[in-house]
Amino acid sequence: MPDDSCTMFSKTLLSTLLLALAVAANPVAPREPYTKLQLSRQLNTTGVYNVLQHDQARAAHLVAKASGKQTRAVYNDPITNVMFYYICNIGIGIPPTFYNVIVDTGSSNTWVGAGKPYVKTNSSVPTADQVAVTYGSGSFSGKEYFDTVTIGSLVIRNQSIGVATTSTGFTGVDGILGIGPTDLTVGTLSPDTNTPILTVTDNAYAQGLITNDEIAISFEPTTTTSVQNGELTWGGVDSNRYNGTITYTPVTTTFPASYYWGINESITYGTTTILASTAGIVDTGTTLILIASDAFSTYKSLTGGVLDANTGLLKITASQYSALKPLNFNVNGVTFPLTANGQIWPRSLNSFIGGTANSIYLIVADIGSPSGQGLDFIDGYTFLERFYSVFDTANKRVGLATTNFTTATTN
Repeated sequence: MPDDSCTMFSKTLLSTLLLALAVAANPVAPREPYTKLQLSRQLNTTGVYNVLQHDQARAAHLVAKASGKQTRAVYNDPITNVMFYYICNIGIGIPPTFYNVIVDTGSSNTWVGAGKPYVKTNSSVPTADQVAVTYGSGSFSGKEYFDTVTIGSLVIRNQSIGVATTSTGFTGVDGILGIGPTDLTVGTLSPDTNTPILTVTDNAYAQGLITNDEIAISFEPTTTTSVQNGELTWGGVDSNRYNGTITYTPVTTTFPASYYWGINESITYGTTTILASTAGIVDTGTTLILIASDAFSTYKSLTGGVLDANTGLLKITASQYSALKPLNFNVNGVTFPLTANGQIWPRSLNSFIGGTANSIYLIVADIGSPSGQGLDFIDGYTFLERFYSVFDTANKRVGLATTNFTTATTN
């Protein structure tokens, strides 16, 4: 097995050499229409969480990172900073060792070592670079390797991965599968600070393994703490997972949302506009739906919700729930309505957020800053559990469609 003390090659020469050898030894297979990978939602059950504090910290971190002001001081509790996350199982090495990793559209580095140690095989090639990423809810640092990554039926060769020597905030998982835009990797390597890292999606497409440089995500609302209820599709869309047609909208040009999977949208509660057309992001790493403080104030007033000190969320009565109007997300001329049930936290999971049994909490919350900041909303996974989403790197666009779960009464 390779040893870290072996001679280090330059990044460019090493990646070129490895790619050439891989192509020569393994002729490009025909592109598949798409490849599916199952996703499971997990609850970190090591404590009671302030989900709003976590999400607001992540939002602040995303803005700071885009502005070049990344800092570990944003919010970094090593135990109680991650509540729900979607995970998938990926293999690394030949033969592969399998790791459970968080699927994150808000970052783009893929790394392991937070839980299960990285196992080096004959396919493991160290580089001369260190790699480090700080998240709103933790961080990792370690060494960069090139290795073979297996994702479902995809076998991606010469993929850059991070191998953590230290990490905080990732209890119960092994690392992250970063599927955000490639530019998010710039600045994560050292000394090659200006070098971007091709994501697993980029490399799968470059190696001819998938038809399109895109991914699609299907989630489902659930009331249990751990369940396989999602699907990640590489290289195309699964028409069985959505209804009607997919509405595409360009990645916004408004900074800092443009740094991520950012889009322009407006939001109405019933027929009342609470957030005029503005830029924000679609993010699997955020639990709630966060909106600008002024929009949240209007939403609070219209719903009659009262801030709950224990959860940080708006709490409403049963009669107020019955009177809830649709919360409409207007994207590129198409309305995506969030029903009354889609606007509330799953009542069977109230205790995990510090709530009381049978109380009703809204999942729309304050992002922590007024509108006009360039990142005025985050459509988190409580939104994505109701809609099919597509992240198209090649065409720099995001797609949304309704599903059989858009109007579900699961919560």
